[in-house]
Amino acid sequence: MSRPKKRSLTLGGHRTSVTLEDEFWRAFRDIATEKNLGLNELAAEIDVDRGTETGLATAIRLYVLAYYRARAIS
Repeated sequence: MSRPKKRSLTLGGHRTSVTLEDEFWRAFRDIATEKNLGLNELAAEIDVDRGTETGLATAIRLYVLAYYRARAIS
């Protein structure tokens, strides 16, 4: 398992940084590609849906987990 890496995203015209492990960055990019979205677009969708109590990095990890769990079930 890799150490978390910080990368920049742009959400609603504002830059923010998110720290994720390489495995999550790869999965996040793969999902965005499958959905024909850019990383910033997918992150913005996740950002809108997350609660105020959940950080963006956590919301992305949970999104990736839910995405692949749903695929495993179907």
